[in-house]
Amino acid sequence: MLARSHSSKIGEGIVAFPVLILGVFTLANEEHDKDWTRRQFIVRTGAVAAASAAAPFVRMTEASPWKGISNSPNEKLVLGLIGCGGMGAANMRNLMNFPDVSVAAICDVDDNRMTGDYNDVEKKYGRKPDVYKDYRKMLERKDIDAVIVGTPDHWHALNLIHAVEAGKDAYCEKPVSHDIHEAVTMAAAVKHHQKIVQCGTWQRSTKEFTDSIEYIRAGKLGKITLCRAWINDSFRAGRVKPSDPPKGLDYDMWVGPAGWLPYQTNRCHWNWRWFLNFGGGLSTDWGVHMMDIALLGMSKDNDLVMPTAVSSFGGNLAISDDDRTAPDVMECIYNFKDPNFTMHWAIGQDHPGKEGHGTEFVSADGRTLRVWRGGWKILDPGGKELEKEEAPNPPNHWRNWVDCVKTRTQPRANFASVAQTTIVCHLSNVALQAGEMVKWDNAKLDLMGRAGKNTNAYKRAYRKGYTLPDYKPTA
Repeated sequence: MLARSHSSKIGEGIVAFPVLILGVFTLANEEHDKDWTRRQFIVRTGAVAAASAAAPFVRMTEASPWKGISNSPNEKLVLGLIGCGGMGAANMRNLMNFPDVSVAAICDVDDNRMTGDYNDVEKKYGRKPDVYKDYRKMLERKDIDAVIVGTPDHWHALNLIHAVEAGKDAYCEKPVSHDIHEAVTMAAAVKHHQKIVQCGTWQRSTKEFTDSIEYIRAGKLGKITLCRAWINDSFRAGRVKPSDPPKGLDYDMWVGPAGWLPYQTNRCHWNWRWFLNFGGGLSTDWGVHMMDIALLGMSKDNDLVMPTAVSSFGGNLAISDDDRTAPDVMECIYNFKDPNFTMHWAIGQDHPGKEGHGTEFVSADGRTLRVWRGGWKILDPGGKELEKEEAPNPPNHWRNWVDCVKTRTQPRANFASVAQTTIVCHLSNVALQAGEMVKWDNAKLDLMGRAGKNTNAYKRAYRKGYTLPDYKPTA
């Protein structure tokens, strides 16, 4: 078996690092089908499911046909994909719509997820993409300008840090990290290497949400005292015994830095997000969307307000006899200062009279702005709908990233900002796992005291052979 030797610097020990990451398979469960969910998002953005046949493996030729950018806005941005299928592939296909973008290479640990992406790239550009099972080998290529990180949450930190160390910009899926410590470290690495990273919180570029944020920031609803965000969750993983992984999947590499668990069909690919060893449940998977809107509305810009104290209650209360470990019920309260307001995050089985997901802003006089994927409204204290005002159309989320890479400016969902939202999401799990209130010191980017520091959502242990590079925040 190949060794798992990990150096934080690209080019050191590369032969002993045969890792490539499995892409996120982000489809919605049946309950979410009534909403505009990821299933609809993938269809809307033109993504297609990967074929089941194994992808052919090719070697990169010495004379690469791909020409990268050289600080010219007219030259192509050459991309590599880490994590085929799901949102990694969806993002790639969105970016392939632009004439100044090309895709040179794709990577995955599961052969079965590569063929569809491989074929689409070849069809689009008339050239076969190079295929890797070691994403760091792909990062060595000088002709690749940027990468798409479309892997499960437990791999994002190593993927992104190694990418920026290799001089690559990135489009990174959300939530950006598995825990708080990773988010802080990743943000420090991105800043240190001065890379342009757009995150997959594409609601920041969707009109109903940008309209709502501008309305709140303009003070048109008055003083906001309460924000609410929520998501329905009735996902059932079922009870499944461990088994051998399917042919073509390097499961050891799929687990990567996470704690070792034997392969089970119900916790690999899409389902991993409901297992706390690999993801953070819907508090991170959907909280990073819905709480993000509340935080943006309550902030002056993309440098977000952060809570001072967090309390959570809940657990696996509704769904029994199931392998999932992420809570199916959660009630979380965040306290904020400057401005002073409270935010409520809820996971449950239903929210009567509302969409299955959403964000609300409640003013001191009782008016409410409610927004969800597909619409927004303003209600008076009695529930009567009021007139609203729209803002200018936002830019395309993926086009925004390409333009910012070329101009070296920060995109709408820049990493530092989305790392803040991700930390807020993790804090709900930290407080629940700790069983007590936790306090956040934003100046130190850390928890105050010991409360919460022994939780998996604060900082997980890396599996032997894997090390998170050490980057510290700077002013």
